[in-house]
Amino acid sequence: MTELAQTQPVSVRSPGWRPELVPIVLFAAFAAAPLLAPASGAEGYVLSLLTRVMIFGIAAMSLDLILGYGALVSFGHAAFLGIGAYAVGILASHGIEDALIQVPVALIGSALFALVTGAISLRTKGVYFIMITLAFGQMLFFLATSLAAYGGDDGMTLPSRSLVGGFPLLKSDAAFYWVSLLCLFGSYAFSRSVVASRFGRVLRGAKENPARMEAIGFHPFRYQLAAYVISGMIAGLAGCLMANQAEFVSPAFMTWQRSGELIFMVVLGGLGSLHGAIIGAALFLLLEEFLPEILHGASFMMDDAFRSHLAENWKMVFGPILILIVLFARGGIMGLLRRGRHG
Repeated sequence: MTELAQTQPVSVRSPGWRPELVPIVLFAAFAAAPLLAPASGAEGYVLSLLTRVMIFGIAAMSLDLILGYGALVSFGHAAFLGIGAYAVGILASHGIEDALIQVPVALIGSALFALVTGAISLRTKGVYFIMITLAFGQMLFFLATSLAAYGGDDGMTLPSRSLVGGFPLLKSDAAFYWVSLLCLFGSYAFSRSVVASRFGRVLRGAKENPARMEAIGFHPFRYQLAAYVISGMIAGLAGCLMANQAEFVSPAFMTWQRSGELIFMVVLGGLGSLHGAIIGAALFLLLEEFLPEILHGASFMMDDAFRSHLAENWKMVFGPILILIVLFARGGIMGLLRRGRHG
């Protein structure tokens, strides 16, 4: 017996990092940022940029809930951002500036739009689902451009950030940062609980084999529609935050290009990984922010005119970089991290 125990191979877990710690590290970094920002000498800029990252992280995470776990490729998801933003803008223009009213209205509006459009869209599959969600998103976009009373195509400027219980708690950039972080964490915790629940298991099962789920007594349509509504509401919350950060509302919030960017963020971070969607949003926005400066200051490009031209047309470099990351980083950033753990 002793000899058998001695010859039995022992599985030793490598002392490397653990991918499951990524969410803890991610939220710890967001929490530490306001404390470290003053040392950068540009505290306002850092907080503004990271707040934008968190807002888009919420939006990307809401899309990942249906794309990564339900294989529902929505090309009109930015419509929910627009609903949340216009709920803030329209109510503020009529003197209702309290977030305790604006946010519930945005969530209800997003849920109703998702319920109606989802009930129609989910009766289609594949490319037809993509096209019909795109059509609904564009329908809402053109509706926003026609609202002359609320700025039309030019958008509308908010008088101030939303009040909370009648108090201007969001006026400070630092306070707004912490509220955005709280919303990000709450959305992540809620989405993770949904994915881990029986509901989430049925949703994943419908993604893999809807016929089998139907055969064992579950109706994938109902679960997919519920997930679509939940996803829309979370995106609507992101729209409320986006309007408050910019203090401006525009139809540009809900263009199909914005929906495409959200899909890219999710794929970049890793499908079916909620914190991966946040990382994808962060990488996308940070590249978008700093790539022009990097290109302009690149020392290996000796010709100043060429370097300046490339910096002005930085999207010519930005696009191929993102495509190469998606092509060669199978499973996105989270896929790379998992392979690094086992490699």
